[in-house]
Amino acid sequence: MKTMKVSIVTPNGPAYEGETDFVSTKATSGELGILPGHISTVAPLATAPVKVKTQAGTDYVAVSGGFIEIRPEAVTILAQSAELSNEIDIERAVEAKKRAEQRIQEHRPEIDIKRAEYALRRAINRLEVAKHR
Repeated sequence: MKTMKVSIVTPNGPAYEGETDFVSTKATSGELGILPGHISTVAPLATAPVKVKTQAGTDYVAVSGGFIEIRPEAVTILAQSAELSNEIDIERAVEAKKRAEQRIQEHRPEIDIKRAEYALRRAINRLEVAKHR
């Protein structure tokens, strides 16, 4: 079976590297399903899970924004942050979600709503990926 290399890199260094026969994620323009031999593409990513199918099973990574570069033999994701499902602190993610929801509801002028909405999307993404431990 044909495979391709997948790398997820953050400003702190590599977050994930491996061989895969399928990657699924969400670009800002919609869902992406990537198989070996995929046409070369570059796209901005949404804050969403990245699903990497390997011979050993399926790995899930919570990715917060960034870009994906797809080549026929490799997928590279440059993300602002990325966490494997088993690395996510669930309590911290739940608290971040509650905080973001509270800030959005308060509507105070000193609150940056866009930042609160981003924090909420990130917390929800982390909690969704954490389900796949």
